[in-house]
Amino acid sequence: MSTKSSSSSLSCPLTGNALLASPYYNKGSVFTPSERKTFSLNGLLPSLPQSHEQQLSRAYSQYKSKPDDLSKNTFLNSIRSQNIILFYSLILSHLTEMLPIIYTPTEAEAIKEYSHLFRRPDGVFLNIEMSSEEVEEALRGWEKGRKEMFGNTEETEETRYVVVSDGEAILGVGDQGIGGIAIAEAKGVLMALCGGMHPGVVCPVGLDCGTDNEDLRGDELYLGLKHGRISGEKYDQFIESFVKAVKKLFPRAVLHFEDFGVMNARRLLETYREKLPCFNDDVQGTGVVTLSAIMASAKVAEVDVKEMRTLVFGAGSAGVGIADMLVASAVEEGVDEKEACKNIWLVDKNGLLLESTGDDLSPAQKSYAKPDSDWKDKDTKDLTKLISTIKPHALLGVSTVKGAFTESAVKEMAQHVKRPIIFPLSNPTSLHEAVPEDLIKWTESKALIATGSPFPPVEHDGKKFEIAENNNSVVFPAIGLAAVIAEVGRISDGMLVEAARRVADMSPALDGEGKALLPDVEQVRDVVREIAVGVVKKAQEEKLVKKQGVPMDEEKLKEWVEERMWKPEYRELKKV
Repeated sequence: MSTKSSSSSLSCPLTGNALLASPYYNKGSVFTPSERKTFSLNGLLPSLPQSHEQQLSRAYSQYKSKPDDLSKNTFLNSIRSQNIILFYSLILSHLTEMLPIIYTPTEAEAIKEYSHLFRRPDGVFLNIEMSSEEVEEALRGWEKGRKEMFGNTEETEETRYVVVSDGEAILGVGDQGIGGIAIAEAKGVLMALCGGMHPGVVCPVGLDCGTDNEDLRGDELYLGLKHGRISGEKYDQFIESFVKAVKKLFPRAVLHFEDFGVMNARRLLETYREKLPCFNDDVQGTGVVTLSAIMASAKVAEVDVKEMRTLVFGAGSAGVGIADMLVASAVEEGVDEKEACKNIWLVDKNGLLLESTGDDLSPAQKSYAKPDSDWKDKDTKDLTKLISTIKPHALLGVSTVKGAFTESAVKEMAQHVKRPIIFPLSNPTSLHEAVPEDLIKWTESKALIATGSPFPPVEHDGKKFEIAENNNSVVFPAIGLAAVIAEVGRISDGMLVEAARRVADMSPALDGEGKALLPDVEQVRDVVREIAVGVVKKAQEEKLVKKQGVPMDEEKLKEWVEERMWKPEYRELKKV
């Protein structure tokens, strides 16, 4: 990625209507009089040029006129297909308001309606019936089109970040088949919006392996393969052909796995993380941001993280990912891995994970299965009774079971620890295990809370409590940015733990009672830069940085990272 600032001029090969149709070069009403003359735009735009601020004001007014969140999501994506700078600068100007529209929870509804809302493709669509040659050809075609759209400049010379989903486990709404490409698009947007990755080097990919969602298969407008989801050897060969093509065509790219099912997410990560720099946001991103909130909570509660007892309610990709990050953090502190696992209890729909569950457990889950002998004659299904036995410091919900954290369960927890750490993290909002207002009331304001979706502050007994959103939109963009600009060989557990530490150190809760556990999203660019600096430094310590000339000094490294963060600002166009 280029070190040039966004104030430098931008070479543009287009004129007239072709220029106005390009989302990358188009400025709409902001084209200056000289640009209108140079690029043959006179007569193709209204007479009076306007400022970027005026354009933003108009777009925001149009946004506010939309009747519901899904309509707003569609409107913003329409802007993205017309004018990239306007799209990103508008959202950055209203980030707290608009992030829930372009990401969780609204994006889940947009994905469910993908085939009905579809207007134009954005990304690469690969299906399991393709040969390895066809997979490579499709990705090569994307790269050719990308260069035609963004130009083959220093800052956009090659694809550097690939986000891929097979759509099996989407944002709490399950198997969405081909609609999974929409979450890949959304994550790519956040890489640019929050992480400062140039949008021209991000590639969203949808892997169509069929779907087990009968509603989709019965929908005449559904755009994906209308057969059941294919797994096993054919699936693995498809993934292998895709990864090989990515390595061949985009040798400096980071690969981001998104919303794969529980039987594949961790398995694929472990298969490929030593072969190329790759990352699974559901396993690792959710784990990192949750670990950072736990670290901040532990400081407030005066508890040692490595000695905490943690009950994770939900044993899918996110739950196991959180557990893995807790273990990785403890191992960094010198704790034996097996000992660290003993302080974590995972619960799924059938109850506590036990060794007797055997083949029904994924390889990742088996590390946390408890000996049946320890639970003889004890209830392993009722949450309140589990809490009574385990006496956890932290209760984390990633189950998508609405209301699972009942009053009796929460009050039982509050009897055993001074500051219960309770995170109902399931998305969307309708699937939260509990709401903050109840948690504060049931614990007499003692609970330390983070949620999976945004909630307003809670007023209780004359005090105000800010609620942290456990949103990985500050974490994965920072890790991705660091991995790309430093050209790391792989993304290590040490880098992820350091990312969590950096976020925890910025916790507002450390400055006063009632403050949120995690930094406000409005400061996302500053937070991302700070995390990225820490991740690069850790990668330097672990000898994983391939890029030459990366500063070792922290202050110089901050400047170096900042210079490489793209900003959505209009640049003077230079005709070529």
